[in-house]
Amino acid sequence: MIAAIALAAALLAPPAKLPAEVTVAGARVPVRLDPTGAAVVPAHALLLALHGTIRMDEGWAEVTVARQPFRFLVGAPLCVFSTRLLPLAAQASMARDTLFLPFQFVAEILPYYLGDRYRYDDRSARLDEVPAQVSARLAATVPAPEPAGRLPNGLRPGHVVAIDPGHGGVDPGNPGIFFPRGTREKDVTLQVGLLLREELKRRGVGVRMTRTSDTLIALGDRGGYCTEACDLFVSLHVNALKRRPGYTDVRGYETFFLAEAKTEEAARVAQMENDAVRFETTADAAGPIGGLDYILKDLQLNEHLRESARVAELVQKGLGGVHTGENRGVKQAGFMVLTTARRPAILVEMGYGTNPQDGRFLTSASSQRSMASAIADAIVAYLLEYERKTAARDPGAGR
Repeated sequence: MIAAIALAAALLAPPAKLPAEVTVAGARVPVRLDPTGAAVVPAHALLLALHGTIRMDEGWAEVTVARQPFRFLVGAPLCVFSTRLLPLAAQASMARDTLFLPFQFVAEILPYYLGDRYRYDDRSARLDEVPAQVSARLAATVPAPEPAGRLPNGLRPGHVVAIDPGHGGVDPGNPGIFFPRGTREKDVTLQVGLLLREELKRRGVGVRMTRTSDTLIALGDRGGYCTEACDLFVSLHVNALKRRPGYTDVRGYETFFLAEAKTEEAARVAQMENDAVRFETTADAAGPIGGLDYILKDLQLNEHLRESARVAELVQKGLGGVHTGENRGVKQAGFMVLTTARRPAILVEMGYGTNPQDGRFLTSASSQRSMASAIADAIVAYLLEYERKTAARDPGAGR
Protein backbone atom coordinates (compact mmCIF):
# COMPACT_ATOMS: atom_id res chain seq x y z
CA MET A 1 0.00 0.00 0.00
CA ILE A 2 2.81 2.42 0.95
CA ALA A 3 4.60 1.63 -2.31
CA ALA A 4 1.44 2.31 -4.31
CA ILE A 5 0.96 5.67 -2.57
CA ALA A 6 4.58 6.60 -3.20
CA LEU A 7 4.25 5.68 -6.87
CA ALA A 8 1.07 7.73 -7.27
CA ALA A 9 2.78 10.71 -5.63
CA ALA A 10 5.76 10.34 -7.92
CA LEU A 11 3.56 10.17 -11.01
CA LEU A 12 1.63 13.26 -9.97
CA ALA A 13 4.74 15.29 -9.16
CA PRO A 14 5.96 17.65 -11.91
CA PRO A 15 9.43 17.05 -13.31
CA ALA A 16 12.19 18.86 -11.40
CA LYS A 17 13.61 20.40 -14.56
CA LEU A 18 11.88 20.85 -17.88
CA PRO A 19 14.15 20.50 -20.93
CA ALA A 20 13.41 22.19 -24.26
CA GLU A 21 13.74 18.79 -25.91
CA VAL A 22 14.32 15.20 -24.92
CA THR A 23 16.55 12.68 -26.66
CA VAL A 24 14.68 9.44 -27.26
CA ALA A 25 16.65 6.49 -28.63
CA GLY A 26 19.00 8.95 -30.34
CA ALA A 27 16.26 11.16 -31.82
CA ARG A 28 15.36 14.64 -30.57
CA VAL A 29 11.76 15.16 -29.53
CA PRO A 30 10.56 18.69 -28.64
CA VAL A 31 8.98 19.43 -25.26
CA ARG A 32 6.34 22.15 -25.04
CA LEU A 33 3.76 23.50 -22.63
CA ASP A 34 0.08 22.86 -23.31
CA PRO A 35 -2.59 25.55 -22.65
CA THR A 36 -2.73 24.50 -18.97
CA GLY A 37 1.03 24.98 -18.56
CA ALA A 38 1.80 21.25 -18.41
CA ALA A 39 4.76 19.68 -20.21
CA VAL A 40 3.85 17.53 -23.23
CA VAL A 41 5.57 15.93 -26.22
CA PRO A 42 4.18 15.25 -29.72
CA ALA A 43 3.16 11.61 -29.82
CA HIS A 44 4.09 11.11 -33.49
CA ALA A 45 7.72 12.20 -33.02
CA LEU A 46 8.06 10.18 -29.82
CA LEU A 47 6.67 6.97 -31.27
CA LEU A 48 8.68 7.37 -34.45
CA ALA A 49 11.79 7.24 -32.28
CA LEU A 50 10.47 4.29 -30.27
CA HIS A 51 9.09 2.39 -33.30
CA GLY A 52 5.69 2.49 -31.61
CA THR A 53 2.15 2.97 -32.87
CA ILE A 54 -0.94 5.08 -32.09
CA ARG A 55 -4.57 4.05 -32.43
CA MET A 56 -7.47 6.38 -31.63
CA ASP A 57 -10.67 4.81 -30.31
CA GLU A 58 -13.69 6.82 -29.14
CA GLY A 59 -11.81 9.38 -27.08
CA TRP A 60 -8.97 7.06 -26.09
CA ALA A 61 -5.48 7.02 -27.56
CA GLU A 62 -3.81 3.61 -27.44
CA VAL A 63 -0.05 4.03 -27.60
CA THR A 64 1.93 0.83 -28.10
CA VAL A 65 5.61 0.75 -27.19
CA ALA A 66 7.68 -2.47 -27.20
CA ARG A 67 4.41 -4.36 -27.85
CA GLN A 68 2.93 -2.97 -24.62
CA PRO A 69 -0.27 -0.86 -24.90
CA PHE A 70 -0.75 2.30 -22.84
CA ARG A 71 -4.24 3.80 -23.10
CA PHE A 72 -4.64 7.55 -22.56
CA LEU A 73 -8.06 9.12 -22.07
CA VAL A 74 -7.76 12.27 -24.19
CA GLY A 75 -8.62 15.32 -22.12
CA ALA A 76 -8.18 13.56 -18.76
CA PRO A 77 -5.05 13.10 -16.59
CA LEU A 78 -5.01 9.33 -16.55
CA CYS A 79 -3.44 6.39 -18.33
CA VAL A 80 -4.28 2.69 -18.23
CA PHE A 81 -1.51 0.11 -18.40
CA SER A 82 -2.24 -3.59 -17.93
CA THR A 83 -4.61 -3.63 -14.93
CA ARG A 84 -3.25 -0.40 -13.48
CA LEU A 85 -4.89 3.02 -13.60
CA LEU A 86 -2.13 5.62 -13.50
CA PRO A 87 -2.81 9.20 -12.36
CA LEU A 88 -0.91 11.81 -14.36
CA ALA A 89 0.27 15.38 -13.77
CA ALA A 90 -0.94 16.36 -17.24
CA GLN A 91 -3.46 15.09 -19.77
CA ALA A 92 -3.15 13.70 -23.26
CA SER A 93 -4.55 16.31 -25.63
CA MET A 94 -5.21 17.08 -29.29
CA ALA A 95 -4.01 20.28 -30.95
CA ARG A 96 -5.40 20.42 -34.47
CA ASP A 97 -4.52 16.94 -35.78
CA THR A 98 -1.61 16.30 -33.41
CA LEU A 99 -1.80 14.13 -30.30
CA PHE A 100 0.34 15.33 -27.39
CA LEU A 101 1.32 13.06 -24.49
CA PRO A 102 2.46 14.12 -21.01
CA PHE A 103 6.25 14.52 -20.75
CA GLN A 104 5.85 12.31 -17.69
CA PHE A 105 5.26 9.35 -20.04
CA VAL A 106 8.87 9.66 -21.24
CA ALA A 107 10.53 10.62 -17.96
CA GLU A 108 8.70 8.35 -15.51
CA ILE A 109 6.14 5.90 -16.87
CA LEU A 110 8.16 4.18 -19.61
CA PRO A 111 11.30 3.72 -17.51
CA TYR A 112 9.21 2.51 -14.55
CA TYR A 113 6.91 0.03 -16.25
CA LEU A 114 9.23 -0.97 -19.09
CA GLY A 115 12.42 -0.81 -17.05
CA ASP A 116 13.80 -3.86 -18.83
CA ARG A 117 13.77 -1.85 -22.08
CA TYR A 118 14.26 1.83 -21.23
CA ARG A 119 16.15 4.06 -18.81
CA TYR A 120 15.77 7.81 -18.40
CA ASP A 121 18.60 10.16 -17.40
CA ASP A 122 17.28 13.35 -15.82
CA ARG A 123 20.52 15.29 -16.16
CA SER A 124 20.91 14.75 -19.89
CA ALA A 125 17.15 14.43 -20.66
CA ARG A 126 17.70 11.14 -22.46
CA LEU A 127 15.54 8.05 -22.77
CA ASP A 128 17.78 5.22 -23.92
CA GLU A 129 17.20 1.58 -24.69
CA VAL A 130 18.73 -0.89 -22.26
CA PRO A 131 21.52 -2.99 -23.86
CA ALA A 132 20.22 -6.33 -25.17
CA GLN A 133 22.16 -8.48 -22.68
CA VAL A 134 20.84 -6.47 -19.70
CA SER A 135 17.31 -6.54 -21.10
CA ALA A 136 17.47 -10.32 -21.50
CA ARG A 137 18.66 -10.74 -17.91
CA LEU A 138 15.85 -8.56 -16.60
CA ALA A 139 13.27 -10.29 -18.79
CA ALA A 140 14.22 -13.63 -17.23
CA THR A 141 12.57 -12.45 -14.00
CA VAL A 142 9.18 -11.88 -15.69
CA PRO A 143 6.57 -14.49 -14.63
CA ALA A 144 5.57 -17.13 -17.19
CA PRO A 145 2.31 -16.47 -19.08
CA GLU A 146 -0.95 -17.96 -17.87
CA PRO A 147 -1.92 -21.43 -19.16
CA ALA A 148 -3.57 -21.45 -22.57
CA GLY A 149 -7.35 -21.30 -22.56
CA ARG A 150 -7.69 -19.06 -19.51
CA LEU A 151 -7.25 -15.33 -18.94
CA PRO A 152 -4.98 -14.19 -16.07
CA ASN A 153 -8.06 -13.71 -13.85
CA GLY A 154 -9.14 -17.32 -14.49
CA LEU A 155 -11.98 -16.56 -16.91
CA ARG A 156 -12.41 -18.33 -20.19
CA PRO A 157 -12.17 -15.91 -23.12
CA GLY A 158 -15.30 -14.86 -24.96
CA HIS A 159 -17.54 -13.34 -22.30
CA VAL A 160 -19.58 -10.29 -23.35
CA VAL A 161 -21.39 -7.78 -21.13
CA ALA A 162 -23.80 -5.06 -22.30
CA ILE A 163 -23.42 -1.72 -20.49
CA ASP A 164 -26.32 0.72 -20.57
CA PRO A 165 -25.56 4.27 -19.39
CA GLY A 166 -29.04 5.47 -18.46
CA HIS A 167 -30.88 8.32 -20.23
CA GLY A 168 -29.11 10.53 -22.81
CA GLY A 169 -29.90 13.08 -25.50
CA VAL A 170 -33.13 14.97 -24.81
CA ASP A 171 -33.64 12.80 -21.71
CA PRO A 172 -31.31 14.29 -19.06
CA GLY A 173 -32.37 11.93 -16.31
CA ASN A 174 -32.72 13.58 -12.93
CA PRO A 175 -31.20 17.06 -12.63
CA GLY A 176 -28.80 16.22 -9.82
CA ILE A 177 -29.37 19.33 -7.73
CA PHE A 178 -26.03 18.73 -5.97
CA PHE A 179 -24.07 18.11 -9.18
CA PRO A 180 -21.77 20.78 -10.64
CA ARG A 181 -23.63 23.25 -12.84
CA GLY A 182 -24.54 21.75 -16.21
CA THR A 183 -24.06 18.13 -15.08
CA ARG A 184 -27.04 15.78 -15.28
CA GLU A 185 -27.70 12.13 -14.56
CA LYS A 186 -27.10 11.26 -18.23
CA ASP A 187 -23.55 12.67 -17.98
CA VAL A 188 -22.64 10.73 -14.84
CA THR A 189 -23.99 7.43 -16.15
CA LEU A 190 -22.07 7.85 -19.42
CA GLN A 191 -18.83 8.69 -17.64
CA VAL A 192 -19.07 5.66 -15.36
CA GLY A 193 -20.24 3.48 -18.25
CA LEU A 194 -17.20 4.33 -20.37
CA LEU A 195 -14.87 3.69 -17.42
CA LEU A 196 -16.63 0.38 -16.74
CA ARG A 197 -16.10 -0.59 -20.37
CA GLU A 198 -12.37 0.00 -20.00
CA GLU A 199 -12.20 -1.90 -16.71
CA LEU A 200 -13.96 -4.92 -18.24
CA LYS A 201 -11.77 -4.86 -21.33
CA ARG A 202 -8.70 -4.86 -19.10
CA ARG A 203 -10.11 -7.99 -17.47
CA GLY A 204 -10.58 -9.68 -20.84
CA VAL A 205 -14.37 -9.24 -21.02
CA GLY A 206 -15.98 -8.04 -24.26
CA VAL A 207 -18.34 -5.07 -24.02
CA ARG A 208 -21.35 -3.77 -25.94
CA MET A 209 -22.44 -0.20 -25.14
CA THR A 210 -26.01 0.96 -25.64
CA ARG A 211 -24.54 4.44 -26.09
CA THR A 212 -21.08 6.02 -26.09
CA SER A 213 -22.22 9.61 -26.56
CA ASP A 214 -25.03 11.96 -25.53
CA THR A 215 -27.81 10.32 -27.51
CA LEU A 216 -31.23 8.89 -26.72
CA ILE A 217 -31.82 5.14 -26.98
CA ALA A 218 -35.41 3.93 -26.52
CA LEU A 219 -35.98 2.00 -23.30
CA GLY A 220 -37.36 -0.96 -25.21
CA ASP A 221 -34.29 -1.10 -27.47
CA ARG A 222 -31.60 -1.09 -24.80
CA GLY A 223 -32.04 -4.66 -23.63
CA GLY A 224 -31.68 -5.83 -27.23
CA TYR A 225 -27.95 -5.16 -26.97
CA CYS A 226 -27.78 -8.26 -24.76
CA THR A 227 -28.77 -11.22 -26.95
CA GLU A 228 -27.89 -14.89 -26.59
CA ALA A 229 -24.24 -14.05 -27.30
CA CYS A 230 -24.20 -11.76 -24.25
CA ASP A 231 -23.73 -12.87 -20.63
CA LEU A 232 -25.12 -9.94 -18.68
CA PHE A 233 -26.93 -6.59 -19.06
CA VAL A 234 -25.97 -3.76 -16.67
CA SER A 235 -27.91 -0.49 -16.63
CA LEU A 236 -26.40 2.47 -14.73
CA HIS A 237 -28.51 5.20 -13.11
CA VAL A 238 -28.58 7.91 -10.45
CA ASN A 239 -31.40 8.02 -7.91
CA ALA A 240 -33.35 11.09 -6.80
CA LEU A 241 -36.21 12.07 -4.52
CA LYS A 242 -38.94 14.66 -4.97
CA ARG A 243 -38.91 17.63 -2.65
CA ARG A 244 -40.25 16.72 0.77
CA PRO A 245 -39.05 17.21 4.36
CA GLY A 246 -35.61 15.61 4.79
CA TYR A 247 -35.32 14.50 1.16
CA THR A 248 -31.72 15.74 0.86
CA ASP A 249 -30.65 13.52 3.77
CA VAL A 250 -31.27 10.26 1.90
CA ARG A 251 -28.20 8.81 0.22
CA GLY A 252 -26.65 5.51 -0.78
CA TYR A 253 -26.55 2.88 -3.51
CA GLU A 254 -28.75 -0.07 -4.42
CA THR A 255 -28.89 -2.71 -7.12
CA PHE A 256 -32.10 -3.98 -8.71
CA PHE A 257 -33.08 -7.02 -10.72
CA LEU A 258 -36.30 -7.53 -12.65
CA ALA A 259 -39.19 -8.93 -10.65
CA GLU A 260 -42.37 -7.64 -9.10
CA ALA A 261 -41.61 -4.81 -6.67
CA LYS A 262 -41.95 -5.85 -3.04
CA THR A 263 -41.85 -2.38 -1.53
CA GLU A 264 -43.36 1.00 -2.33
CA GLU A 265 -39.87 2.51 -2.57
CA ALA A 266 -38.76 -0.05 -5.16
CA ALA A 267 -41.89 0.62 -7.17
CA ARG A 268 -41.22 4.38 -6.95
CA VAL A 269 -37.68 4.00 -8.33
CA ALA A 270 -38.92 1.79 -11.18
CA GLN A 271 -41.67 4.27 -12.05
CA MET A 272 -39.16 7.14 -12.03
CA GLU A 273 -36.88 5.33 -14.48
CA ASN A 274 -39.77 4.06 -16.61
CA ASP A 275 -41.06 7.62 -16.98
CA ALA A 276 -38.12 8.27 -19.32
CA VAL A 277 -40.29 6.79 -22.07
CA ARG A 278 -41.96 10.20 -22.39
CA PHE A 279 -38.86 11.53 -24.17
CA GLU A 280 -39.17 9.01 -26.98
CA THR A 281 -40.70 9.90 -30.33
CA THR A 282 -43.28 7.67 -31.96
CA ALA A 283 -40.51 6.16 -34.06
CA ASP A 284 -38.29 5.53 -31.03
CA ALA A 285 -40.84 4.39 -28.54
CA ALA A 286 -40.99 0.81 -27.41
CA GLY A 287 -44.25 -1.01 -26.98
CA PRO A 288 -46.39 -0.38 -23.91
CA ILE A 289 -45.28 -1.87 -20.65
CA GLY A 290 -48.53 -3.81 -20.40
CA GLY A 291 -46.74 -7.03 -21.24
CA LEU A 292 -44.56 -6.77 -18.13
CA ASP A 293 -46.60 -9.26 -16.11
CA TYR A 294 -46.11 -11.91 -18.79
CA ILE A 295 -42.40 -11.24 -18.99
CA LEU A 296 -42.04 -11.42 -15.22
CA LYS A 297 -43.79 -14.79 -15.12
CA ASP A 298 -41.62 -16.01 -17.94
CA LEU A 299 -38.44 -14.91 -16.20
CA GLN A 300 -39.49 -16.60 -12.97
CA LEU A 301 -39.61 -19.90 -14.84
CA ASN A 302 -35.95 -19.77 -15.90
CA GLU A 303 -32.57 -19.25 -14.38
CA HIS A 304 -32.21 -15.61 -15.44
CA LEU A 305 -34.04 -14.43 -12.34
CA ARG A 306 -31.72 -16.35 -10.02
CA GLU A 307 -28.61 -15.27 -11.92
CA SER A 308 -29.73 -11.64 -11.93
CA ALA A 309 -30.26 -11.73 -8.18
CA ARG A 310 -26.80 -13.24 -7.66
CA VAL A 311 -24.91 -10.72 -9.76
CA ALA A 312 -26.89 -7.93 -8.06
CA GLU A 313 -25.63 -9.23 -4.70
CA LEU A 314 -22.03 -9.26 -5.92
CA VAL A 315 -22.25 -5.76 -7.41
CA GLN A 316 -23.83 -4.41 -4.24
CA LYS A 317 -21.09 -6.00 -2.14
CA GLY A 318 -18.39 -4.63 -4.44
CA LEU A 319 -19.74 -1.09 -4.26
CA GLY A 320 -19.73 -1.40 -0.49
CA GLY A 321 -15.95 -1.35 -0.56
CA VAL A 322 -15.71 2.00 -2.35
CA HIS A 323 -18.95 3.94 -1.83
CA THR A 324 -19.21 6.44 1.02
CA GLY A 325 -23.00 6.25 1.24
CA GLU A 326 -25.44 3.81 2.80
CA ASN A 327 -25.75 0.27 1.47
CA ARG A 328 -29.44 0.21 0.61
CA GLY A 329 -29.37 -3.40 -0.46
CA VAL A 330 -30.48 -5.56 -3.38
CA LYS A 331 -34.07 -4.98 -4.51
CA GLN A 332 -36.45 -6.08 -7.21
CA ALA A 333 -38.77 -3.98 -9.35
CA GLY A 334 -40.33 -3.78 -12.81
CA PHE A 335 -37.85 -1.72 -14.81
CA MET A 336 -38.87 -1.42 -18.43
CA VAL A 337 -35.25 -1.20 -19.56
CA LEU A 338 -34.59 -4.71 -18.21
CA THR A 339 -37.60 -6.40 -19.80
CA THR A 340 -36.10 -6.96 -23.25
CA ALA A 341 -32.73 -8.27 -22.05
CA ARG A 342 -33.17 -12.00 -22.45
CA ARG A 343 -30.16 -12.68 -20.29
CA PRO A 344 -29.45 -11.90 -16.61
CA ALA A 345 -29.92 -8.16 -16.12
CA ILE A 346 -29.44 -5.64 -13.31
CA LEU A 347 -29.93 -1.91 -12.78
CA VAL A 348 -27.53 -0.05 -10.49
CA GLU A 349 -28.64 3.14 -8.74
CA MET A 350 -25.20 4.54 -7.92
CA GLY A 351 -26.31 7.21 -5.47
CA TYR A 352 -28.67 10.15 -4.99
CA GLY A 353 -28.28 13.33 -7.00
CA THR A 354 -30.50 14.96 -4.38
CA ASN A 355 -27.95 14.41 -1.59
CA PRO A 356 -24.89 16.69 -1.25
CA GLN A 357 -22.43 13.94 -0.24
CA ASP A 358 -23.60 11.56 -2.97
CA GLY A 359 -23.59 14.45 -5.44
CA ARG A 360 -19.90 15.08 -4.78
CA PHE A 361 -19.10 11.36 -4.82
CA LEU A 362 -20.89 10.66 -8.09
CA THR A 363 -19.16 13.50 -9.94
CA SER A 364 -15.64 12.88 -8.60
CA ALA A 365 -13.36 11.35 -11.24
CA SER A 366 -11.63 9.13 -8.66
CA SER A 367 -14.97 7.91 -7.26
CA GLN A 368 -16.26 7.15 -10.74
CA ARG A 369 -13.15 5.07 -11.45
CA SER A 370 -13.52 3.29 -8.09
CA MET A 371 -17.15 2.40 -8.81
CA ALA A 372 -16.31 1.19 -12.32
CA SER A 373 -13.50 -0.99 -10.98
CA ALA A 374 -15.68 -2.42 -8.19
CA ILE A 375 -18.52 -3.25 -10.58
CA ALA A 376 -16.07 -4.85 -13.03
CA ASP A 377 -14.58 -7.01 -10.25
CA ALA A 378 -18.09 -8.10 -9.23
CA ILE A 379 -18.95 -9.01 -12.81
CA VAL A 380 -15.79 -11.11 -13.14
CA ALA A 381 -16.60 -12.85 -9.84
CA TYR A 382 -20.10 -13.62 -11.13
CA LEU A 383 -18.80 -14.97 -14.45
CA LEU A 384 -16.31 -17.21 -12.64
CA GLU A 385 -19.12 -18.53 -10.44
CA TYR A 386 -21.31 -19.14 -13.47
CA GLU A 387 -18.51 -20.98 -15.25
CA ARG A 388 -18.09 -23.27 -12.26
CA LYS A 389 -21.82 -23.96 -12.08
CA THR A 390 -22.15 -24.72 -15.77
CA ALA A 391 -19.04 -26.92 -15.63
CA ALA A 392 -20.57 -28.87 -12.74
CA ARG A 393 -23.76 -29.47 -14.73
CA ASP A 394 -21.82 -30.31 -17.91
CA PRO A 395 -18.19 -31.34 -17.26
CA GLY A 396 -17.43 -31.03 -20.97
CA ALA A 397 -18.74 -27.48 -21.30
CA GLY A 398 -16.31 -24.82 -22.51
CA ARG A 399 -13.47 -27.27 -23.24
